[in-house]
Amino acid sequence: MRVPTAIAVTSADLVLPAPDRHTPGAALLHPPEQLDLEGALAETGAVLERHGHLVALVPPWLPRSTVQRLHTVRAILETDRIALLGIDLPPLGTALLARQLRQLSVCDFSPGIIASAARLLPHYIYAGALLGSVAKLDRVRVPVGLGAHARSWSPSAQFAVMAHPKPHLAKLGTNSQGAHGPRGAVLPAGPEFATHLTFARGQLASDWVTAELAPAWQVQGVLENPLPASSPGWWGTPKLVEFAAGIPDLSVLYQLVASVRREECRWCGLELIGDRCGFCAAPLTAPPPPTPARTARSRP
Repeated sequence: MRVPTAIAVTSADLVLPAPDRHTPGAALLHPPEQLDLEGALAETGAVLERHGHLVALVPPWLPRSTVQRLHTVRAILETDRIALLGIDLPPLGTALLARQLRQLSVCDFSPGIIASAARLLPHYIYAGALLGSVAKLDRVRVPVGLGAHARSWSPSAQFAVMAHPKPHLAKLGTNSQGAHGPRGAVLPAGPEFATHLTFARGQLASDWVTAELAPAWQVQGVLENPLPASSPGWWGTPKLVEFAAGIPDLSVLYQLVASVRREECRWCGLELIGDRCGFCAAPLTAPPPPTPARTARSRP
């Protein structure tokens, strides 16, 4: 029986519940403040011993010490069986991607294809949050005007913010019943394919995500999960309800990945989809040779 490629995260709160009994759990690579280097080497080595290959998600909001530890462990182990993949998603979106990769890991895909899928699947993840303040919202590339900054000081302020795939910000109004809704604002555009919605509550008391957003997006299921510890820092406020919608069906995820043309990495030989190997980071095609410098013609 083939052992599935290990999917690793650096925090236990990024491990969403498995959707079925076939989906394996995630490998947890502890940060430096929880495990010394010797322990980290033993931990990672044991994962490689069990699974053969390891795909670790490395979002940009991880502490620098954690990222350095991951690269140090890979360098000391001198192995090409560890893929450290930069993923630019909010915390709950990262957790959703990790679960999708865990689902795919039991399929007949090679480790190289699983690593490449980590760059394909985020295009189909819709990640955002309902925020009580946008005063410190600096990770999402949306314009936050002076008016929105000023309204952030209001105790009843609520903003719907999309971080991925297309940044969006809308100030929510209040209807006659006192409930927040998109009066005078446009709801974030939702996916045009079947999804499940996962959400996590911070210090914001609101049912807007389940009562308004989920029906508008016509999601097929809703799951509540504890808020990742890194979410308040990522969104710039603890007053939030984070959400992420993605494809839940393994057969659809499989077809999505299988439909992409497979190539062989010219450097390490692993299979890949897309334009870059997930394990050695080599581009699919060699860079073009430099253009020869033109020389001035000699005078006769």
